[in-house]
Amino acid sequence: MSERNTPDVVVVGSVAFDSVQTPKARHDKLLGGSASYTGVASALFAKTGLVGVVGEDFPQEYTDVFTDSGMDLQGLQREKGKTFHWDGIYEDNMNNRRTNSTDLNVFADFNPIIPADYRESPFLCLGNIAPALQAHVLDQMEEKPFVVLDTMDLWINTTREDLLKVIARVDLLTVNEHEARHLTGKGSLLKAAQKILDLGPTYALIKKGEHGAFLMSREDILIVPAWPLVEVLDPTGAGDTFAGGLIGTLAARGRVDREGFRQALVNATVTAAYTCEAFSVDRLRQVSRRELDARAEEFRNMLP
Repeated sequence: MSERNTPDVVVVGSVAFDSVQTPKARHDKLLGGSASYTGVASALFAKTGLVGVVGEDFPQEYTDVFTDSGMDLQGLQREKGKTFHWDGIYEDNMNNRRTNSTDLNVFADFNPIIPADYRESPFLCLGNIAPALQAHVLDQMEEKPFVVLDTMDLWINTTREDLLKVIARVDLLTVNEHEARHLTGKGSLLKAAQKILDLGPTYALIKKGEHGAFLMSREDILIVPAWPLVEVLDPTGAGDTFAGGLIGTLAARGRVDREGFRQALVNATVTAAYTCEAFSVDRLRQVSRRELDARAEEFRNMLP
């Protein structure tokens, strides 16, 4: 039997076209989707495999973005039809956005198949897809990885029981502050994080946008501010980038501990900031590890 080419991190989620309008500009059919942002960010730190689905209209130039970042694409499925397409617009403050249209296309029938090479990967990031699909991915893993799971209001509203079952199986749940309150019914974010831990995960990560994030376990809490950005061009994918920087850093260390999370939160923060500096993954794909490490060191020097 041949030896497996096992990635350090497997990222599962959507690969999409994003049409985005901000107060600065509008761009149509950019490379987007949760797995795209998470995967490119993770690949800055660790060997990363991508699991997603695209249609016949997905261009080679976008595939090249993935391969140029170093990602393995065994798990990228190509199906007849069109690629998932999201169209949205941001308000002037860049904190609020509204969706003009969502065309699921081939993503509507996405059945994530984990390649044999990926099934023993030690770290797994389950992007924002239906909880039943997230559980299906977990069932295919041959070894127990460290699992980071993301979700959204849609699944909290429509498939809550399935979501709670999959949350109980993962190590870390990451949500924004609105999703945390919605999921738990708690107004206090600290109480919300404690409730998430009661649901089964060892860690709860609550993202607060321009106000940073905090990570809670039963024994500890780590708080990180946001990188101070003078100008935000496009915040799309910042949360997914944060998750990619986090899991990629943990995977590069090869273990999960307090010091690893401190480093991972810093890397996640500065990596997410790069995403906000341009549309799509354009800035993220240009950054070098030397540049990123320098910004991370600068960020650490800002902290108390």
